[in-house]
Amino acid sequence: MTTPFDSRRHKAAEREGYNLIAERYRDAATSRARIAEAMLAAARLASGQRLLDLASGPGLLAQAAAPRVAPGAVVLSDLAERPLALARTAAPELLAVAADAENLPFAAAVFDRVLCSLGLMFFPDERRALAEIARVLRPQGRLVLAVWAEPGRVPMVECALACIARLLPPPKVARPSPCRLGGALPELLASSGFEEVEVTGCQLDFAFASAADYWSAFLDLAGGAAAGLARLPAEVLARFPLEVAQELAPHRRGDGYSLQSQVIIASAKNAG
Repeated sequence: MTTPFDSRRHKAAEREGYNLIAERYRDAATSRARIAEAMLAAARLASGQRLLDLASGPGLLAQAAAPRVAPGAVVLSDLAERPLALARTAAPELLAVAADAENLPFAAAVFDRVLCSLGLMFFPDERRALAEIARVLRPQGRLVLAVWAEPGRVPMVECALACIARLLPPPKVARPSPCRLGGALPELLASSGFEEVEVTGCQLDFAFASAADYWSAFLDLAGGAAAGLARLPAEVLARFPLEVAQELAPHRRGDGYSLQSQVIIASAKNAG
């Protein structure tokens, strides 16, 4: 039986999962490169700005932004410690802070830009997180978000989740869908103190030679799901790279699989 959503357990699972896959998530960054390019373009960065990168993971987006705002400042933040450790090693000149996006440890109105790539949909209370972002942004400062699109448009994630749901009992604790905010960003931002909301799409093209290759790539970005999967017996885990071929069947192209998955990029000003 699935119990009601528990935000504390959800955050603990996300933290554990991203700590587990920190190196994998970093090493698979090229598959998400289009998201970073689109976000940096939407952010309209300029020299001297102060920038916060939320849910930064290993800090690759923050590192890409740093030269564009120099000699300004870049702070990267995440709930998980292991990705932040990787970021500190790769870019010791940047400030890395372990923090909960719903309770940021920063003074008000200190940042010109806030970026958050593939993070907001995993925050239990996205409105509280947006209120915190608005608080730390200066008036007319800009927020740029990336979230997975609405259900039916993200097979890279949805095929694996459908396979997990087919093979395993319902989770003990309900988890929010990673696609839950895809169609909601304009209203969500407008009602959270942001204005001049601009929304665009970003397509990621994934190609895999086998179902096993797809499953491995899913594990590269599985986050909280990785924590739960890691607890399964080895013989159960071994089924997924084979069984997921059923969910992947609509995406069969020749001898492999092709999955076009959509990301929503939103940019908005803090009404302040």
